[in-house]
Amino acid sequence: MRRGINIAAAAIVAAAACSPAFAQALVDYRIEGDSIPQPLGGLVGDAARGEAIIRDRRTGNCLICHAAPIADELFQGEIGPDLNGVGARLTEAQIRLRLVDQTILNAETMMPPYYRVDDLRDVAPDYRGKPALDAQQIEDVVAYLSGLRN
Repeated sequence: MRRGINIAAAAIVAAAACSPAFAQALVDYRIEGDSIPQPLGGLVGDAARGEAIIRDRRTGNCLICHAAPIADELFQGEIGPDLNGVGARLTEAQIRLRLVDQTILNAETMMPPYYRVDDLRDVAPDYRGKPALDAQQIEDVVAYLSGLRN
């Protein structure tokens, strides 16, 4: 089962690498407890772009594991937590850390790190050193998810 999870995570990272996200280097961030309190690079997220990333099966591919309150999206996942109401359960800072690298909180998580480039497994050579999402995309997804309060 672990091999299947690694393959799925590698596929998500590889698919996301098709986006233009890689022109930007990783920015530094500070972890406090279970969160990253400051937006990456001081960027402001856009919820509409965040929803588009959530929906996009090639960029974020979030719906492969998660269900979201997006009625017109078929075949949503059941492996990860339901995203409906996530903004009421977690702060923006907590959501940010989970997107950047959930393994900081749970080494056995199935969720791939979307803003980490080191110590990844089964990453094709063309995608090594490239995050699945750039800082702006992370902040856009944070903006969308933090607004899901019901």
